[in-house]
Amino acid sequence: MSDVNTRPRRSEVTRQRIVRAAHGLFAERGYAGTTFQEVADAAGVSVQTVYFHYNAKSHLLKHVVDVASAGDDAPVPLLERPWFAELRASATPREAIGRWVHASGVIFDRVAAILAVVRDAASADADMAGQWRVNAEQRRTAHAAFLDILDGFDALRPELDRERAIDVTVGLLSPDLFLVLRRECGWDTARWEEWAADQLAHALLIG
Repeated sequence: MSDVNTRPRRSEVTRQRIVRAAHGLFAERGYAGTTFQEVADAAGVSVQTVYFHYNAKSHLLKHVVDVASAGDDAPVPLLERPWFAELRASATPREAIGRWVHASGVIFDRVAAILAVVRDAASADADMAGQWRVNAEQRRTAHAAFLDILDGFDALRPELDRERAIDVTVGLLSPDLFLVLRRECGWDTARWEEWAADQLAHALLIG
């Protein structure tokens, strides 16, 4: 294989190493406490290489969030992934809720701690405040897509309008609440999924 063909692959591998290193450092030290030099040292690259791929720390953290949310670096939107197609094929509303909560738990295991970094930095950093708003809007859009599926079963409580149903889902399946139950209460993700699915079904479904 020629050097021309291998160069993009090497660049991708380097970027993945940078993202993995940054994920660990941001989660451990926060946004302000993490420097490009520390990321470079942890990734085993030069600091110039980090700057080449990410010209600002906010851009690096955004990519870390994106990769953690999706689980990989593939340019495929979250709601166009195979697991969402499987969610659409659910036979009952409770099955749909169980699948959505399970997918949320898998994602939160990867991204909840990093989202907390963005949240904590938002009060003092305009870029992070903007990133937090974007992430919140993305979560709301995803939950709205899930509720469209649930609404197809004609099983939602009649007193819930669309926005209220989205509010309930966003609140119960928030990364902040996930971290409280995981870190402060000592729950594992399976226990959180069982609880969240029960709470969501009770709050949204008839009967």
